[in-house]
Amino acid sequence: MNWKIPLFKIYSDDDDLTRVSAVLRRNSNWAVGPEITEFEMLLTKSVGVKHALVMNSGTSALLAVLVAHGVEGGEVITPSFTFTSTVNTIVLAGAKPIFAEIETETYGLDYQDVLQKITTKTKAIIVVHYAGCPARDTLLLKKLCQEKNIALIEDAAEAQGASLYGRKVGEIGDSAIFSFCQNKIITTGEGGAVLTNLDNISKEVAYVRSHGRKEENVNYFESTKSADYVSLGHNFRMPTMGAALGITQLYKIEKLISLRRKNAAFLCDGLKDVPEIKLPLPPEHFTHVYQLFTITLPSKKVRDELQDYLAKRGIMSKIYFSPIHLTTYYRNNLGTKEGDLPTTEKIAERVLSLPFHTLLTMAEMQEIISTIKSYFQHNTTLSLSL
Repeated sequence: MNWKIPLFKIYSDDDDLTRVSAVLRRNSNWAVGPEITEFEMLLTKSVGVKHALVMNSGTSALLAVLVAHGVEGGEVITPSFTFTSTVNTIVLAGAKPIFAEIETETYGLDYQDVLQKITTKTKAIIVVHYAGCPARDTLLLKKLCQEKNIALIEDAAEAQGASLYGRKVGEIGDSAIFSFCQNKIITTGEGGAVLTNLDNISKEVAYVRSHGRKEENVNYFESTKSADYVSLGHNFRMPTMGAALGITQLYKIEKLISLRRKNAAFLCDGLKDVPEIKLPLPPEHFTHVYQLFTITLPSKKVRDELQDYLAKRGIMSKIYFSPIHLTTYYRNNLGTKEGDLPTTEKIAERVLSLPFHTLLTMAEMQEIISTIKSYFQHNTTLSLSL
């Protein structure tokens, strides 16, 4: 469908074109080029961690970090309210996903429910920073993991640049991942990164990323020496062109976040007098970067009707996310079912992500606001209850 207002658009400029073109024109090092190291160094500085390893996707990054943390044979606590790769990578790493509830403020893992799900088999907890807002209970989960000697992994795919109490997401857990997919805060088209302060995890992630090869800062493609393979691994490397794009995108991150926050403020102001809508407002001392602009409606019926109403007027919207524990694969393989996570299920059937990106015009945002208000003017008996 040719949407009048699509869900997202990608910001790019001449700097992106120039840097990527320079890699293409040199006709060498399209893999493992110097831009890889440069991008990684910039990421470490931007987040405040010791190590960053870029990957071909956020999914690859999460799988690599789970393998590096040795979760195989154990359990990993995860929300069900997330993208499927968060949970799939647990299975692919040889562990069992244990679903925990989310809280109703930021839609992150609920600390109290996590306490009930920890067992002697728990090897890691994945906290997901939903839509660009840090998960409310992150610091409580950090303390819990330290007490239990469990790895805390931040799935910050949607939240690069966000912070809570002055701490940036990506540097709080034992390890973290970013995604650079096309709709994220910065993008390389497809891409991701692992961030950690742990030397041993960085080393293991590097093995997983490139065939288990012991590289010792040697470019495999430019060395005459035979390589040694010390573990099993994948080819999760990012192409050099992607890293070049990542560099120029990262230089713009503060500008991009500022534009997102400005647009979010406009939408929030325009919709604040619609009592049926819960707006995506962060807790005090939290910095939301608004990778998504997700509103919460009174019921599934209202959510679905509003989505259809918007679509008929050319305005795209999307449901982020349907619960993973209710997908066919996990129903069939873990025996999960409706009612297992009542809070998660209640929230998931009411959320709707509106068109949102840095290039939204005032006219487009006003049309989104006016269309939503038009819908509710014809449905005045609704009330919001979460």
